[in-house]
This record gives sequence, structure tokens and C-alpha cells, in this order.
Amino acid sequence: MAALLVRRRRGVAALVTAFLRNTWRGLTSMRTALTLLFLLALAAMPGALLPQRSLNSAKVDDYVRERGWWGELLQKLGFFEVYATPWFAAIYLLLFTSLVGCLLPRTVEYFKQMRAKPVLTPRNLSRMPHHAQAELGITPDEAVARAKKAMRGWRMETGEGTVSAERGFLRETGNLVFHFALLGLLVSFALGKMYNYEGQVIVQANGGQFCNGGIFNYDQFRPGLRVDGTELTPFCVEIGKFSAEYLDNGQPVGYQADIRYQAGEDLETNTWRPYNLQVNHPLRTSGDRLYLLGHGYTPTFTVTFPDGQKRTQGIQWLPTDQLTLASEGATKFDPPGITDSEQRRKNQIAVTGLLAPTPLLHGNILNSKFPALNDPMVAVDVYRGDLGVDDGRGQSIFSIDQKLVEQGRLQKVARKNLALGEELTLDDGTKVRFDSVSDWVSLQVSHDPTQGYVLAFAVLIILGLGVSLTVKRRRVWVRATPLEDGRTLVEVGGLARTDQAGYGEEFTRLARAVLIGEKS
Repeated sequence: MAALLVRRRRGVAALVTAFLRNTWRGLTSMRTALTLLFLLALAAMPGALLPQRSLNSAKVDDYVRERGWWGELLQKLGFFEVYATPWFAAIYLLLFTSLVGCLLPRTVEYFKQMRAKPVLTPRNLSRMPHHAQAELGITPDEAVARAKKAMRGWRMETGEGTVSAERGFLRETGNLVFHFALLGLLVSFALGKMYNYEGQVIVQANGGQFCNGGIFNYDQFRPGLRVDGTELTPFCVEIGKFSAEYLDNGQPVGYQADIRYQAGEDLETNTWRPYNLQVNHPLRTSGDRLYLLGHGYTPTFTVTFPDGQKRTQGIQWLPTDQLTLASEGATKFDPPGITDSEQRRKNQIAVTGLLAPTPLLHGNILNSKFPALNDPMVAVDVYRGDLGVDDGRGQSIFSIDQKLVEQGRLQKVARKNLALGEELTLDDGTKVRFDSVSDWVSLQVSHDPTQGYVLAFAVLIILGLGVSLTVKRRRVWVRATPLEDGRTLVEVGGLARTDQAGYGEEFTRLARAVLIGEKS
């Protein structure tokens, strides 16, 4: 009975071992690696074709809402967060494992072949795909010497009246370089996701500054898995003049901002360096890249309270139409001189509405017809009451809390279209004046410590693939056999180990050099 149990256990262990061995062989086969590479490319397509939540959450919500059940299904499957889904990570890890399993034995075999000598001359060269022979009035040694001269630069092994030569070993080298570079690219991408970070921030033009000192300086910040935001690369920028160029239909031709920046030792010496920042021409400094993404407008309002005190404030408004830059926002004011918190909350002011850079009026309805500033106007709704800024909860700088309006804690007290310099008066004598409009720019800071490695591996992939596709493995053998009449039978045989295209001409030249003595 005990012996039977032992045999059963050994049988089960043998089955498990065979299953694992066959699974590993299948996973590490080149066919599987190519299939996984295709699946990885296929899995990455939704990330390029569909909006991603990490880049624009609002756009994803709009997409889901517009597509109904189809959008909900895509969201459940993770198509709006492709690179964070378990199925994408599974394909990535399987491809990585498959490549490692493929490359290790091939690398060992490659080094064995590098040290191996060319294959000995076959007995019957006439069976080779390429063959030529002639009876020559030279000795076998002279024939061997002629063959060695003709195949200078080939890997050769000579014997008694024979020469074995091969060429094109770089093909396998290029193949390995391609696959190792692909493996390095995968590793670089993985490390980049761990140690990179990316953030967006809005900075006012004509003097606004931004310093990369911490995540709280950003409006949006996406850290890598190993980034906690405490060790960001320090640098500062100051935005000077901003200019934009548009076509007649309002389409932007280009944006540019004259900036000053300081990084590294410049921070200690307070040295500022100029730079002309443009779209797709980022500032590269200290391992970070600073991009100019876009721009918008900041209306400035002055509120004169009944006691004569004034408060002037400008806060960026958000473009709702990217073609005309019609923008919406909310500029909020606290009443001065009121120490009682309850009274202050009851008399806070919010100026909300629409900014039209180039106004287009349909009766009293204001819109914008062009993105440049040409006699800008605002259509404002003025609210008074509790703005909810003192309750400890965060709120958007671009809008007021509609729940407070519904609860009656915040009431609309005026509505009017205002041109530059115009003002309106509230029921309590408070005046709101539209003073000016200035530019703001949207900046993105991207940090990826592996981008240099990604570029290097990408170049190696192209070079390795080019070598593996253009170089051909081929072999040539020469045998010189002495005849009874004192002449020598010289045979030349050739074999291309891969695609034979073009090898026939090369073999013909070599054969003529050996048999006739012409230069190859």
C-alpha cells in the first residue's frame, strides 16, 4: 500500500513537472513573444484613441455620458485608465517574462557559436545549392592560398586542401540587440512610471512666477508610484510677455511666452536666464521639461463697498470654447472691516459670468466671435451672501457652490453686460467695475529620469532590426583535390543559411576569384 502511494505521488509530481515545463517552453517561445508584443500594441490603442482619466477626467465623464451604456461598459473594462488596468499589466509582465526566457538560452547559444569554428567541408560539395568546379594547373596549396585571399575578412578554418568560411554572424548579433533593446525599453518604461511625475499649473503673464518646490504649487499633480512629492527638482520660472497668433477663423497658429528661469546653481546666485517658451518647444532644465500648453484670460474687477473701501482682484477664468476663448469663472471678494465671522459670511461678493475676448451681442446675450482681445466684455451675475470659503472644504476657483444658491445662503443681486471701465451698482450701494483683462498661461512640468534610456533603447531597436534584416548568414567551402595528371580539381560550394536573395552574385564572384584568379 505504501509503495502504491509513493508511485502515485511520483506520478502526480511528474505530471505537474511536465505541465510546468511545457508551459514555460510555450511562454518563452518566439511565437508567444511576438503574439504578446502584438497584444501589447493592441491593448495600448485605447489609450491613444480614447480620453484617459489621468489626463482629462472631465472629458472622460462627458464621453461616458454621451455614449450611454457603451460608455459605461468601456469604463468598467478600464478603457479610460488603460495603463493602470490589471489586464494591461498582465500582458506587460508576460511579455517581459517571455523575452527573458527567450533571450537567456539564445544568448548562451550565441556565445557558443562565436567561439565555435566554421563547419568542416562537406564530403560532397556538388549537393550544395551553389556549386562550381574546375580543373586547374596549380597545386592544392596554391588553390587554398587563392581561396584564403578571396575570402579575406571571413571566419575561416583551413585543413588539408580545404577551406571552410562563413560570414554574416552579425545577423544574430543584430537580432539579439533588437530583443535586448526591447527588453530594456520595457524596463525603462516601468521604471519611468515609478519615478516620474507630471503637473499642470496656471501662471499669470507679465510677472507671474512658479517654483517647483512641492506638489501644493500645482493645480494638478500626478506622481509616479515611488514619488511622494517631497524631492522635486527645484527650479523657478517667471512669465513675461505672452503673445498669440491666430488665423482669420480663430484657429491658433502659435503661442509663445518670454520667460526667465533659474535652476541648479542659479538658484543660489539668484541668476535668471531668458528663454522663449513655445508650444512643442519645451524648456529642458534640471532633468525636467517645462511645456506651454495653452492660455486664457484673467478679468480684473474692483469692488467699492458702501463705506468707500475698495478691493481689486483678478483670478483666471476657464475657457469654455477653445475656438473663441469665451471663458467662465468666479471672482470672489471678502468685505473689508468686518470682524464678525457671521456678518462677513453674509456679505461676501462673487462676480461670475462670461468673458468675451471679442464680443458678439445678440440683443443682451453676449458671446465671443474671436479668441484675441478686441474690446472685451463680460456678462456678469453678482452674488452676495455666504460663499462657503470658510467652512474648511475645498471648492473650485472657477465657480460658486450652487447648493448655497439653492439653500438661499447665496443670492443673485445683479446682472449686466460690462465693457472695459464700466461698472454696476448693487442695491446697497456697492459698486463693481470691470477694470482690465490680462493673459494667463497653462504650464506642464514633466519629469522622467528614464527618457534618455528610452531614446537609447529605441535607437538600438532600429539598428538591431536593420542589421538583422539586411545581413545574411552564408557559408563557402573550397576543396582542392590533386589529380593523376598533375592538375588539381578545385570545388567551391556555397550555402545561405537564411534568405538567399543576392547571395548568388556574391558566390559567383567568389567562385571566379578561386577558380580563375579574378578579384572578388
